[in-house]
Amino acid sequence: MKVVMAPDSFKGSMPAAGAAASLAAGWQAARPADEVVMIPLADGGEGTLDVLAAAVPAARWHQARVTGPAGPPVDCLWLQLPDGTAAVELARASGLPLLTRLDPLGAHTTGLGQVIGCALDAGARQVTVALGGSASTDGGSGALAALGARFLDAAGHPLPAGGGALARLAAVDLAGLRPAPPGGVSCLSDVRAPLLGPAGAAAVFGPQKGASPAQIARLDDGLARLAGLLGGDPAAPGAGAAGGTGYGLAAGWGAVIAPGAPQLARLAGLGPALAGAGLVITGEGCYDQTSGSGKVAGAVFAAAAVAGVPAALVAGQVTERPPAAVRHVIALAGLAGGVPQALADPGRYLRLAGQQLARLAGRDPAG
Repeated sequence: MKVVMAPDSFKGSMPAAGAAASLAAGWQAARPADEVVMIPLADGGEGTLDVLAAAVPAARWHQARVTGPAGPPVDCLWLQLPDGTAAVELARASGLPLLTRLDPLGAHTTGLGQVIGCALDAGARQVTVALGGSASTDGGSGALAALGARFLDAAGHPLPAGGGALARLAAVDLAGLRPAPPGGVSCLSDVRAPLLGPAGAAAVFGPQKGASPAQIARLDDGLARLAGLLGGDPAAPGAGAAGGTGYGLAAGWGAVIAPGAPQLARLAGLGPALAGAGLVITGEGCYDQTSGSGKVAGAVFAAAAVAGVPAALVAGQVTERPPAAVRHVIALAGLAGGVPQALADPGRYLRLAGQQLARLAGRDPAG
């Protein structure tokens, strides 16, 4: 039997490649004669560059030192692909894990703009931005400012960085903004949230960045001011991604926002890998109501359905029922006896999950 391991990262505990390897090790312990293919995936958030690097062996890593989301500098890797595309990951320059303390009003995306600038200086003809994991809700204003835009108050003075300052935004000057590369800019998103309102960037994602209800209202007001001056489509799916960075790069720099998971699955070769497979196993930290749309699991289930391959799900927690076509579902928290235990040793429980699925396949007439 051929089985394909195609998980996302288990956020905060295991990268996608490690999750695939652990599942494979468990499977092969029970069924050593099977062919196991590992296709680690991402959805446009953390781990996207690692997936691209594995899928494109000729890609080259570069390092830049940029302004972190709270000000102190951080070292940020970006990826140069053979076709002249530069791939950058917002999380590596302006991500939530880079903060020593949450700063919902002051955190910014300046570093993202700086690493994009480094890629342009190196001759990038196209830029792909993985949007997930943002620390801020600044509408991408920090990134655009680093690329030459100016965000001004009523007196004509530049605003300080951060989403909180946008409540005083009175004018936007794009005259000094660097032109986009000739091949354009694409933003990979794992969410379909609009920019504004109760389903928007501040309301939905502000709390996980430390924003109080009053701060959420201030951030949403600032984003509304930004949208009133930049134009574009604040209601577009994905405009609210990364604290509105999707919107800012689209309205201010002409970027196109696209779902990350299907595109990365295609680049990683998931479709060809499924040919002749008897099962595909995907997984993530928590399978919830967002997993079926825009996330890796949903993209894998869709590809499996097209290929006519049965699918199985392994997740740290499962809070939403997967599609009926998913043959087996395993929650690591159930195997481990609790979420803390699963988080303490995810590799062990992923191996156990792989072994359990292999045994189930052995009893399945189709396996």
